[in-house]
Amino acid sequence: MSAITTHILDVSAGCPARGVSVTLEQQTTTGWEIISRGATDEDGRLRDLLDSKAILQTGNYRLTFDTETYFTQQQIEGFYPQVTVAFTVRDAAQHFHVPLLLSPFGYSTYRGS
Repeated sequence: MSAITTHILDVSAGCPARGVSVTLEQQTTTGWEIISRGATDEDGRLRDLLDSKAILQTGNYRLTFDTETYFTQQQIEGFYPQVTVAFTVRDAAQHFHVPLLLSPFGYSTYRGS
């Protein structure tokens, strides 16, 4: 399992958000660098965002979720074209799970386990 994972639930539909594109970036001295891309599976999970051999470093990261494409495919007009969640890794030995609860006009996130 990747050191950084996510799980998206579409709370307006009461189901996992399948096929949502997710981009993981790390902040560097020159800006944000894309380190991985993926999409959620049938259960709304993205378990392999980082290669299992990748070494997580301390620092700032952000996940960007392509919610516009997801809601367009559901034939729903949403308000947020994307959701970006920035977070800090202070202990690179830990696992970081970042769930997203999503609806067309709102979202919530937290550090999961």
